[in-house]
Amino acid sequence: MMDLAANLARIRAAIAAACARCDRDPANVRLIAVSKTHPAALVEEAYYAGQSCFGESYVQEFLTKAELVKVPVSWHFIGHLQSNKVKNLPGRVAMIHSVDRLALAEEIDRQWGKVGTRAEVLIEVNLGGEASKAGVAEADLLPLLRRMAQLPHLAIRGLMTLPPYLADPEEVRPYFRRLRELARQLDALALPGVSMAELSMGMSHDFTAAIEEGATLVRIGTAIFGDRAAR
Repeated sequence: MMDLAANLARIRAAIAAACARCDRDPANVRLIAVSKTHPAALVEEAYYAGQSCFGESYVQEFLTKAELVKVPVSWHFIGHLQSNKVKNLPGRVAMIHSVDRLALAEEIDRQWGKVGTRAEVLIEVNLGGEASKAGVAEADLLPLLRRMAQLPHLAIRGLMTLPPYLADPEEVRPYFRRLRELARQLDALALPGVSMAELSMGMSHDFTAAIEEGATLVRIGTAIFGDRAAR
């Protein structure tokens, strides 16, 4: 049987070790347990093992699961988001990691405006130039950020990336480093209402390299829950 508590303990130990190597405080790295395709019961089991933040990628699956989870967890939406599904998320998610186009940002702004709050969002950047993945191209990042910064119901907190899958984490490291460099460049612009404090990067096989390059949010699924269940 899978031991979620043991899996989480191993990951927390690896986070702490990675932070020690780069002189960072582990308290500044949040673990997002990617629970997509896994049942509500496993979310609750992980919660009782000390995990509080969970990541979901499919709106309908998330809505169904969130109704079943009876413990006070924090949900992060990390997958590709269609504009027509945004209306389901205000009041239900703590952060959206995957904003990559102005039309989506405008719809998030509109829907959060209806409830009088600001949506915490990250801009997803496609650093690998992969057509199969979402994310704004690096060349288009600043124009998008400037437009998003004008939307009153968005709180821009940083950047996210999903780099090309490479078995050796050291080969992925340059993508993590580049996201950190981009965040620093954007932060230096001091745009009103824009923070670059959060970097969402790193998954089960490469999160320690991501932490060493500045990740504040690591999205880990397989190393906690095992292989994804069929949807």
